[in-house]
Amino acid sequence: MSVLIDREKCIGCGLCVKDCPNACLTMNEGRACVNDGACIQCGHCYAVCPGNAVSMPGLNCTDEPVRAMSELDSDTLLSAMRSRRTIRQFTDQPVEEEKLIKILQAGRYCPTGGNSQTVEFTILGSRQAEAEQICVDLFRTGQKIAAPFAEFLQRINITDHFFFKGAPLVIVVSARSAVDGALASSYMEIMAESLGLGVLYSGFFRSCASFSAKLRKLIHLAPGKQVVTCMVIGYPAVKYQRIAPRKEMQVKVL
Repeated sequence: MSVLIDREKCIGCGLCVKDCPNACLTMNEGRACVNDGACIQCGHCYAVCPGNAVSMPGLNCTDEPVRAMSELDSDTLLSAMRSRRTIRQFTDQPVEEEKLIKILQAGRYCPTGGNSQTVEFTILGSRQAEAEQICVDLFRTGQKIAAPFAEFLQRINITDHFFFKGAPLVIVVSARSAVDGALASSYMEIMAESLGLGVLYSGFFRSCASFSAKLRKLIHLAPGKQVVTCMVIGYPAVKYQRIAPRKEMQVKVL
């Protein structure tokens, strides 16, 4: 079973029953119990139980207390989010393992549709240069074909580091759902920024993955999954002085 309830510890508050999104729990003789197999393993019952009566076999249950986002200063958070910039200039300083783990953990805990948790993270590592070369070759070929019809393409210099900009870390985020992968990437970027790192979303890499079977094979892209983002990460070699302007916000109130 996905969820086990210790009837000795259960205090009969019913909080888990109220919070279960799939109505998998009911009250029986003043205690919570599991009534069917439709559990999506969201962990709400485990997280909400005041008596620690819920366990989830097979999952990593840490008993770690919750820390609410409301504990963070909202003005500071908003200012930091407005200040973020896409980074295209990186130092060669490697990203420390402890920071990489935090970035991956942030992606791991993003919300996913139906709690599917099917987002996958591929660190290019020793294959990074090979993956970049595949993309560079593909884009150089495309540039030769299309440049006569688009003058701006003639001005683009596709260097050997055109895709990853010399950054030390590249993480490919793939998923069955583009929304799930994008949410994970957003969580990861916020964490990376908080650690003093910069991030570039390489949309060009994503395009190459859709065209190149060789590249999909290199990153071991699972059947049914798509490359949602390619996150190029490292220490910025550029410092911005002010928040960049934006267009007027478009909001509709119905």
